[in-house]
Amino acid sequence: MHSKLVIGISSSALFDLSESDRVFRESGLKAYSEYQRSNEDTFLSRGVAFPLVKKFLHLNSLLGDKDRVEVILLSRNTADTGLRVFKSIEHHQLPIVRAAFTGGTAPFRYMHPFRCQLFLSTNAGDVREALANGIAAASILPSPKNITPSETLHFAFDGDAVLFSDEAERIYQEQGLDAFVTSEKNAADKPLTGGPFKPFLSELHQLQSELSKEISPIRTALVTARSAPAHERVIKTLRAWEIRIDESLFLGGMNKASFLQAYGADVFFDDQAAHCESASTVVPAGHVPHGITNE
Repeated sequence: MHSKLVIGISSSALFDLSESDRVFRESGLKAYSEYQRSNEDTFLSRGVAFPLVKKFLHLNSLLGDKDRVEVILLSRNTADTGLRVFKSIEHHQLPIVRAAFTGGTAPFRYMHPFRCQLFLSTNAGDVREALANGIAAASILPSPKNITPSETLHFAFDGDAVLFSDEAERIYQEQGLDAFVTSEKNAADKPLTGGPFKPFLSELHQLQSELSKEISPIRTALVTARSAPAHERVIKTLRAWEIRIDESLFLGGMNKASFLQAYGADVFFDDQAAHCESASTVVPAGHVPHGITNE
């Protein structure tokens, strides 16, 4: 059975709804509903996650199978106010056909039935709820409009509290760098437990494993502040998981932005807001509000 990648996307991440949101905040729900209806045939412009979504959907063409990857719209709109969103999807020629319009309630309830492996949104509360319910999720930050010209989709992940649990990060935050290094060296042969993005990485790996490594349209990278000797536990953890990472950057605390730009990341996921803000100046970045740094 072929693997399938499914991403859930909020309407505010896919399209620029800043003006609609201003109407809602300043004048309330009724005015917002009237505004959306009166502008139904005014197509929405691209949002912060639009380039990533378009490139993600293009994987189907590269794979020669229209059903291997899917994007599902998860919107707090009603179907009535959300009609403008669907018309904009059609205008931009995005093959998105499934949606849940939740009428102001949290969308996480429908992520498992849709089999979403990743949820992207600009609503931090919805992202936290998705994470709490076992879905890899991130708040997408404003980033450069350009996307890497390569047809290959480049995913980049931080390690601790993203791919891995925050068990090691807790030692670092509570006891300092020396204690962290000692602990990781002593636990080098003990695999880390999985973090919120392990299942998504596993799905990427499953898809990659069905394709030739030389022509795979997906590449993955671990971009971590770790350095030797704390690298060994990470390598052995991925080995124990039997998951392939194409590139691994152990930066020893160096700023990640220039490395992500050199890698050509289409999206970078990190649990630390400051790292995401720095990265978002050069590549699309998603904040994962998980672990001790977000408590």
